[in-house]
Amino acid sequence: MIKIAGVKFKTAGKIYDFKSSAFVLKEGDPVIVETEQGLGFGKIAIPPVEADHTGEKLKQIVRIATKEDFLRREEIKKTEKQAFEFCNQCIDDLNLLMNLFSVESTFDQKKMTFFYTADGRIDFRELIKLLVKKFSIRIEMRQVGIRNLSKHCGGMGKCGREICCSSFMHTFEPVSIKMAKEQGLSLNPAKISGVCGRLMCCLTFENETYKRLKCEMPKLGEKITIEEGKGKIVRQNVLKESVTIRLEDNTEIEKKTRQLDKSITGHRR
Repeated sequence: MIKIAGVKFKTAGKIYDFKSSAFVLKEGDPVIVETEQGLGFGKIAIPPVEADHTGEKLKQIVRIATKEDFLRREEIKKTEKQAFEFCNQCIDDLNLLMNLFSVESTFDQKKMTFFYTADGRIDFRELIKLLVKKFSIRIEMRQVGIRNLSKHCGGMGKCGREICCSSFMHTFEPVSIKMAKEQGLSLNPAKISGVCGRLMCCLTFENETYKRLKCEMPKLGEKITIEEGKGKIVRQNVLKESVTIRLEDNTEIEKKTRQLDKSITGHRR
């Protein structure tokens, strides 16, 4: 049994497991951790718990962040800003078709990662030479998707709230147009796409609930017999758990799913 704590490096970033050893830690505590890239500055997202671990060897929490660590972090931010400006200038000079949007340095300043988006592959060999010459540090160029760009930059969604990916989502779940159909939403791309231009992540939040509730309801077009007469299902209201039935005289009546007798023709539970 070892003590394992969850650490994240960004507000809505992925949570990573680290060995906490004898440190007494609570949620929100700043810590310096050992990563594959070098030392990193993060915050405790999940306080230490004792658990069995049989997977890959976990990295160690080195120490609780000190005042000197915070001062160093501010210096690193200044360096990252300078690197961003210098790299953007080099991109313009070299006429590279790429969009640089973030620069991150490890806490020990042994490596600097440049995040960018581009439509295709970019030959940035000359760019890396200029960056290494300028900063004398290990350089990595990392191409990411448009959803990662939105997660980094943030923004406001159609709902009026801060977009989910930059406020609380740790990972991206697959989203499909089938989810919009399942929830009876408009299939107009302008209405179901987020600021990134891709399908909104929130389509996944209620998808399983919709699927479960719809399994308990009669399907659209099914013929059904109720007390008022024979008819067929013309609409479903999943949230109200009700269906609209059009009778043979073209009148429509709304019924709660639970009001329908299990033995009624065409109704499957």
